[in-house]
Amino acid sequence: MEAVIRQLKEEEFGVLGDFLYEAIFIPEGVEPPPRDIIEKPELRLYIEGFGSSPHDIAFGAVCGGRIVGAVWCRIMADYGHVDDQTPSLAISLYSEFRGQGLGNRMMRAILSELRSRGCKQVSLAVQKANYAVKLYRSLGFETVSENTEEFIMIKKLTEDI
Repeated sequence: MEAVIRQLKEEEFGVLGDFLYEAIFIPEGVEPPPRDIIEKPELRLYIEGFGSSPHDIAFGAVCGGRIVGAVWCRIMADYGHVDDQTPSLAISLYSEFRGQGLGNRMMRAILSELRSRGCKQVSLAVQKANYAVKLYRSLGFETVSENTEEFIMIKKLTEDI
């Protein structure tokens, strides 16, 4: 089934809670956290009041009328925060839709939108063991800092994707 990548409408922002939970990287053999983990303040900031700032942008992958993936960004003091002018990205897909190129297509859509709005760069945090690191690098994200578990990556939007 073919998926359409499009900007999410304000009335669809409620799905971001589902995708925030889906975005939590769970290494193989580790028990998933309880669903209410997204209520923790450090995660809640990804979705709470989303759409209230002009920097809040979200795209979705829509398949058969159902939103099956989302990528969104906002300027926030999250794990990937680098400064108060750089939006941070979050992305996820329902597991059965992973590995089909939808993440790449969603990322290209939001990067293009950010560039068209004059944004200079975008950041994200990713667990080093997460298979998505390869996607981010293929899109031109570079590691600007790291700790034992995570990379903080930036994509300069003056570069091609």
